[in-house]
Amino acid sequence: MTLADVDASAWAELEGAATDPQSAFRYLNLCSVDAYGRPQARMVVLRRVDVTRRLLEIHTDVRSPKWQEISADRRVTLLGFGPQPKVQLRLQGSAELNGPASECGAEAWSLLPRSTRSTYMGGPPGDDIGEPPASEGKAADADGQAFFGVLIFRAETLDWFQLRHANNRRAIFAYDHPGALTSSRWINP
Repeated sequence: MTLADVDASAWAELEGAATDPQSAFRYLNLCSVDAYGRPQARMVVLRRVDVTRRLLEIHTDVRSPKWQEISADRRVTLLGFGPQPKVQLRLQGSAELNGPASECGAEAWSLLPRSTRSTYMGGPPGDDIGEPPASEGKAADADGQAFFGVLIFRAETLDWFQLRHANNRRAIFAYDHPGALTSSRWINP
């Protein structure tokens, strides 16, 4: 497998994961840094991938700590692992936040099924609750939209690592702002 094959395969896996709930790369670990300089990690759902531009789309609640952390420092890491063939993808780059009033946010919201929209109807993430609130119908949909945001991650590097019975393999890829591959090399695992 050449470096070009590895790069193409990794991005094909990510692109497929955006539409396949069974894909190992559908759920990624998003890492940011909080106001105290502590690393924070949480699982997010990959919603869309633009391979040409090296962009990944993730949906989130604008009241969440991750939204605040990324507002302060746009540098983030995404990490995923596929058990077959034991490949880890670690993407580093920057995030662009698109709130509910943005064109990107409104378009993404319009494509969400009602069941997904309902996840934005409750109180702020992390707040204490008594009993989970019941769905409030159409009015609640509009209220949920006010808390919906889209995070667009732009990959600057991809660290590809494959665990093997013998001879693990690892490669690093770098991309420019428009998404073109600028460098790639095999490195010691």
